[in-house]
Amino acid sequence: MIECMLAAPSSGSGKTAVTCALLAALEKRGMAPCAFKCGPDYIDPMFHRSVLGVDSHNLDLFLCDETRLSSLYARYAAGHKAAVTEGVMGFYDGVGGVTDRASAWHVAHTLKLPVLLVVRPRGASLTLAAQIQGLLSFRRESGIVGILLNDCAPMLAQSLTPMLEQQTGLPVLGFLPHMPAAVFESRHLGLLTAGEIQNLSARMDVLARQLEQTVDVDRLLSLCRRPARPAVPHTRPAARAVIAVARDEAFCFAYEETLDALRQAGAELAFFSPLRDEQLPRDAGGMYLPGGYPELYADCLSANVAMRRAVRRAVEQGMPTVAECGGFLYLGRQLEREDGTAFPMAGALPGSGVRKDRLVRFGYAQVTADRDSLLFRAGEHFPVHEFHYWDSTENGADLTAHKPTAKRQWAFGFATPTLYAGFPHLYAAGAPVLAERFVQAAENYRRKGSENP
Repeated sequence: MIECMLAAPSSGSGKTAVTCALLAALEKRGMAPCAFKCGPDYIDPMFHRSVLGVDSHNLDLFLCDETRLSSLYARYAAGHKAAVTEGVMGFYDGVGGVTDRASAWHVAHTLKLPVLLVVRPRGASLTLAAQIQGLLSFRRESGIVGILLNDCAPMLAQSLTPMLEQQTGLPVLGFLPHMPAAVFESRHLGLLTAGEIQNLSARMDVLARQLEQTVDVDRLLSLCRRPARPAVPHTRPAARAVIAVARDEAFCFAYEETLDALRQAGAELAFFSPLRDEQLPRDAGGMYLPGGYPELYADCLSANVAMRRAVRRAVEQGMPTVAECGGFLYLGRQLEREDGTAFPMAGALPGSGVRKDRLVRFGYAQVTADRDSLLFRAGEHFPVHEFHYWDSTENGADLTAHKPTAKRQWAFGFATPTLYAGFPHLYAAGAPVLAERFVQAAENYRRKGSENP
C-alpha cells in the first residue's frame, strides 16, 4: 500500500494544491486513493472529496487520542491502494503553537507515515537547505523521505535540485511550476469551499497532468510503499432513532467521523436544508445543526420562515438538539450578514449573531461540564475547537472552557437535558459517549411521542 503525508515548513506552501494533484494522479493510475487531513479543518477535506468522490477524514490528536486515531485511520484506509494525508500549518506546529502535540509531525509519527516535504522557494536558495536540515534534526525521527518543490520555475528547480539533495541527503522528487489552476480563492475562514470554485474538476485535472510531467511519481511511490495495515472490524448496528442533520451551503462543517459515530451509536441520519426545505425530516427524534457559513446566507435563511418556525418549535418542544457554531447562530434571534444587515433567525435562543473584525476565541480548548445535560455529565472534560469571526450577544454560561496552553477560561454555551448549543465544535469520533447519549435521547424522545400522540 502507498501511504504518505504531505507536510510543509509553514502555512502558505501550497499543501492543498499539491495534495489534490497527487490524489488526482493516483486516481488516474487506478489506485483508488483515500485522503486525510491533519487537524480540525473542514474545508481542505472538501477539496479532497471533490477529486475522489469519496469522503476525506480528519486526523486530530487533540480531539482524540493516539489509539483512537490509529483505529480511525486503519478503518478509513481499508480497501484503498493508496492513502494521502495533508498536513497542517508548519510541520511541528501543534497545540497553542508552542508544542508539537497534534501537529502534522505528531500524526505522521503516530501512524509511521513517510513524509514528503512541500517547499515553496521564495527569496531563498541555500538557506532552504538549512531550513530543511533543521526540520530533519528537530525531532529524532522526522519521517521526512523526500522533497517536492511547489510554485517553482523550471530553471530554479533545475538549480535547486542538486544543491538540496547534496546538502540535505533527501531526494528532490520534482516540482510544480506556478499555475493559475493551483490558486484557490479565500475568505475569512480560509479557502472558498470546493463547491464554490468554478471548473474545479478541470483545474484538478490540469494539476494532475502537470504533476505527472514534472514529478517522478514512480520514485515517490517507491519511497512511500508500506505493508498493508490489518483491517479493523467494523459493524454498524440497526438504526434506533432518526437524527435530522442540516446540510447545505450554509451548514457544511460537519466531521464525517462524527456522523459515522452517530451511525455507529444507532442513528439514521436524515439530511435536510434550512435554506430550501420547509419542514424537518419525518420521524426525527433529534436535530444536529453543524457549523458553516450561515452569515453568507442570512437573508435566504431568514426568508424560509416555515423552516425557522419548525426548528424553533422542535427546540421548544424538547427535541434533543446539538447546534455548533453556525448552527448556534441560526438558533438565535438575529444574524448579521457580512454587510452588517441583520435578519431574523429561528429565535430559539436569546442572542443575536454579530460580526467581529478578528477571530474570536480561536483554537483548541477543553470544556468542563458543571452539571448534567444532554451530552455531558457533571465534572466531565471534553476537547473542542473554535474558529469563527462572528460572535453572539448571548453566548450562554452553562459550561466552562479553558485554553490548554494558557491561563484563560470563560463560561459559554446552553446545556440543558435536551440541548447543547455553543460555538465550540465537538468531535464525537474521539468521544463516542457523546454520540451514544445523543442517539439515546433521540430514541427516548420519539418513544414518548409515539406513546403520547
